[in-house]
Amino acid sequence: MTTDTGEPTLTIDELAARAGVTVRTVRFYGTKGLLPPPVLGPRRVGHYGREHLARLALIEELQQQGMTLAGIERYLRRLPPDLSARDLAVHRAVVASWAPDTVETVTREELERRSGRPLGDEDVERLVAMGVVRPADDGYEADLGLLRLGAGLLDVPLSQEAIFAARKVLIEHARAAARELSQLFRGEVAERDARDVRSLSAHMHPLVVQALLTAFQRSLKEELGEWLTEPPRESG
Repeated sequence: MTTDTGEPTLTIDELAARAGVTVRTVRFYGTKGLLPPPVLGPRRVGHYGREHLARLALIEELQQQGMTLAGIERYLRRLPPDLSARDLAVHRAVVASWAPDTVETVTREELERRSGRPLGDEDVERLVAMGVVRPADDGYEADLGLLRLGAGLLDVPLSQEAIFAARKVLIEHARAAARELSQLFRGEVAERDARDVRSLSAHMHPLVVQALLTAFQRSLKEELGEWLTEPPRESG
């Protein structure tokens, strides 16, 4: 089924399978207000969209950071109720940045659950090529901070070469921005007590990441908007 805007929708069973949770969990989150209600279709069957899937991924990330259910409720209540799947993905990226790099050895089944989607052999090979997953003796070593991002890239209509080139651009510019910001903050805290420096670093890290993500998101939106509105070039 699709909505009037052509947005694909999922039944509660399909949503639970894609998110790697149980139907009971989806219903529980709905009763707690963590998930918006589904759109009712024929025979009053509930259908869920990408926003529900993105919100479940955000809830899972918050749980991975050790946040309690009450804490997750408070966090989600602060968010605008009409956030798109893309906006929710940005919030999840910010939350994921709070944690140290985490590489875990997982089974193929766990790899699919953490990815939020079924994975064929070709999908796994692409994740390996991206550096997100590495084969191990008893499963796969997965960079959990990048796994959902890598899984999302499987559906992007870009060649592997274009994805690698984009990754190189992002890494180079991210390192340059991090270096300049680090020098700026280092000058501000040079004369402070070591305890104050650690405290400032802990508070600044999520704030700076969110600021960078927001600025980049807006800049990319403007660039893509200009590109999509450019008149097509005449051939020959």
